[in-house]
Amino acid sequence: MTEIDVVNALKDVYDPEIPLNIVDLGLVKKIDLKDKKLKVVMTLTTPQCPLEKYILRTVIKTLHRHFPQLDEISVNFDFSEPWNTEKISVEGKEKLRKLGWNI
Repeated sequence: MTEIDVVNALKDVYDPEIPLNIVDLGLVKKIDLKDKKLKVVMTLTTPQCPLEKYILRTVIKTLHRHFPQLDEISVNFDFSEPWNTEKISVEGKEKLRKLGWNI
């Protein structure tokens, strides 16, 4: 299991309001994988996101499903640097444009 494997697993988690996964949205800030412990630091599109708990549960559930061999999975939110649309990947922006978003 590598950091790339974790990134690919997190692509299964979609923002409930924006039709993109959390990786393409640029919400994943850091992945720390040591032994059988995984720590993910991420942000949300807004610090007051009403779906924070839902997204957190979905991320943890997805990681457990992909990596049952892990002993510990932790996900923390970091809002020290506000999210903006510049964080969206090139692929993500292309997907949104195809859906009619002006980005």
